[in-house]
Amino acid sequence: MRNVISSVGVLMITVALLAGCGETDEPSESVSTAEQTSAPEPTAADTEVAEAEDVEPLVVEITAHVSLRSDRRLMVEGESNLPDETLVQIIVERELSSGRWRERTRVENGVFAAGPFGPGSGFPDGGYTVQVEVSEGSVQPEAVQARIGHKGQHLAGELVSQSRHGLGQVATYSRRFLVGSEPRQTRDQVEVLESPGR
Repeated sequence: MRNVISSVGVLMITVALLAGCGETDEPSESVSTAEQTSAPEPTAADTEVAEAEDVEPLVVEITAHVSLRSDRRLMVEGESNLPDETLVQIIVERELSSGRWRERTRVENGVFAAGPFGPGSGFPDGGYTVQVEVSEGSVQPEAVQARIGHKGQHLAGELVSQSRHGLGQVATYSRRFLVGSEPRQTRDQVEVLESPGR
């Protein structure tokens, strides 16, 4: 009889323990289910992709006009549809000697200007190239980056290319011109600048 009572007691303790184990399993099950159904936090890459989809591509337009001052130094003025405060670099290069003059400026109300370019004695007659280069997106002010992208990824059009330094997309406009009173023989369309007062 004692064996039966002790067996019944062991059986009841075992059932109680099993029931207790079952209760502790249920909350952990519901926790893991809740973890599985909650949405994962968005990563920086996901946010960047979402932002990229919201921004329209900007087809870059740039034009530049060159004028020769009375001291035979050059002024460069131009227009662009780039956002205000966009940093651009103006480069004037002499074809014969590869002499270069450069200046940084900003687009304001759709226009930019730089100069005077050239040595103090003025530019000698010859062929020259003016380039307008849009600086990489990473160095642009925040308001400009919001429109063109941190790596210039929102820039589009025939003036846009990959940066030489692997920092994303940039835009470059280039134009050739001649300085001197006598037009030279050339096959391409080129502007001839004469010194004022001649």
